Amino acid sequence: MYSKVKAFKMRIAAARGEIPADLVLKKGRVVNVFTGEISEKDVAIYDGVIVGVGSGYQGKEERDIGGKCIIPGLIDGHIHIESSMLVPSRLAAALLVHGTTAIISDPHEIANVMGLEGIRFMLRESQDIPFDIFFMAPSCVPATHLETSGAYLGPSDLLKLKDEPRILGLAEMMNFPGVLSGDQEILEKIDLFSDMVLDGHCPSLSGYDLQAYVTAGIRSDHETTVLSEGLEKIETGMMLMIREGTSAKNLDELVPLVNRGNARRFCFVSDDLHPEDIQQRGHLNYMVKKAIQSGLDPVTAIQLATLNPAEYFGLKDRGAVAPGFRADLAVLNDLESFEVNSVYKDGRMVVDKGSLINFPNSQDSATLMEPEPLNISSLSPEGFRIPYSGGKAKVIEVVPGQLITHMRVEEIRSHRGYVVTDTESDVLKLCVVERHRATGHIGLGLVTGFGLKRGAMATSVAHDSHNVIVVGVTDVEIFRAVEEVRIMGGGLSVVEGNETLAKVPLEIAGLMSGEPLETLVRQLREIKKAAAGLGCALEEPFMALSFLALPVIPELKLTDMGLVDVNKFEIVPLFSGN
Repeated sequence: MYSKVKAFKMRIAAARGEIPADLVLKKGRVVNVFTGEISEKDVAIYDGVIVGVGSGYQGKEERDIGGKCIIPGLIDGHIHIESSMLVPSRLAAALLVHGTTAIISDPHEIANVMGLEGIRFMLRESQDIPFDIFFMAPSCVPATHLETSGAYLGPSDLLKLKDEPRILGLAEMMNFPGVLSGDQEILEKIDLFSDMVLDGHCPSLSGYDLQAYVTAGIRSDHETTVLSEGLEKIETGMMLMIREGTSAKNLDELVPLVNRGNARRFCFVSDDLHPEDIQQRGHLNYMVKKAIQSGLDPVTAIQLATLNPAEYFGLKDRGAVAPGFRADLAVLNDLESFEVNSVYKDGRMVVDKGSLINFPNSQDSATLMEPEPLNISSLSPEGFRIPYSGGKAKVIEVVPGQLITHMRVEEIRSHRGYVVTDTESDVLKLCVVERHRATGHIGLGLVTGFGLKRGAMATSVAHDSHNVIVVGVTDVEIFRAVEEVRIMGGGLSVVEGNETLAKVPLEIAGLMSGEPLETLVRQLREIKKAAAGLGCALEEPFMALSFLALPVIPELKLTDMGLVDVNKFEIVPLFSGN
């Protein structure tokens, strides 16, 4: 207590100009997210905290900003670290150069593989770095009863996380049917975190069902895709998280909904962001710039990536350039380009002229987690054959740029009683192999939209249970692609015939690499090039593939247990009969 009181006294003295600040950023154009104004002022920092925004401050160190814009460090309100395929510290290093100083992550990807052990790994690996990584307690592990997960987290398990300082609440409640039906365990989890933040996940929910979902205390959604849906959700008081990730891009559709009267009900999130996108386009800085270019007021756009998420998650000392707030700041060359020149974390420069400085070296991947082959039962090419007895088949249709899929009912080619792929019509085999318990479960289905003419591609990143999902032309190639992933202990593979064309090891839970962003991006470019060489037409083929196993987003998905009609929330037969 005494040390805190002493710290307050020193900060107050610095704020009053009685003692010099540690650092003063002079002649900057400060963006005030409270008033919407931009004005030239000095920013005085003491003990990692902003103590004054005005003029005349003196510091032990003074830096002339030269008219550049000073904004709060950007805050991503919903991101899955695992989707970046980087461990937390590596992701932090990659995001800082884009002006992000804090993220709120739902670790349900690794939790579905490793349970509490995985969450504790994420907490441990993200500590003691100049970047704030907060977490939400995963609400749905497993995500549904329609797949085999590597772990189970019930209310008693989540209780063990509640007192962890960096756990802010309950993560996205994907099982909205369970909420609406009054599922006992779901409601116990909600009750457990009722005094904290309750995040939502309710695509296309409306009317009485939306009212009931929000009645449970759930206050956000990041799955909104159309304007009318967004309007209905903010009318209920929800925080509408406008998403612009790698597969799901909703900013263009939803930003027109933001106006001066309702702007506090929105924030920007990335959800799932691929390493190449981080390197090429950036992070929230890209979203803010895009929103400004679309006509949104610049300060409002900044507010959606700073103050709004900070207040929603109860981060009272972040999100603004104001006295008493942490000195998490980004300095921009100008608002038009939104180019990040420097970044300060707790008053210490961590990015200078766009380059990372003063950041600790990440651990070698070998010291993070020992890679082991995936726990898959013995496989053979015959295990991927699909018997055909007649009738039309339900085919999953990929929707480029979206997580939703469509269901098509098609005539299928067959030979000697088994389904064969049809590359001319782009109907390929899609399989999901259970990899946690060696059950031998293999979900068998069909998909259109990948465009492969030969070969197969497989990945152990398959939301949310992260079994191995594979798409391919022949059973032998499908088998070989899965085997390559199994031997690596997780990762991505592309094969043609008997040859492995490219692979990316993801040795940490089959989800993440211990390599830095630059190395990982190089590996991913090579494997995407290999997939394109087989005829794959998708811009992000592995990201698209990974979401085809997610049975909580309509319309048709595939798990290790079989084909899932998401609207009915049940396993359905592949064939419709004669």
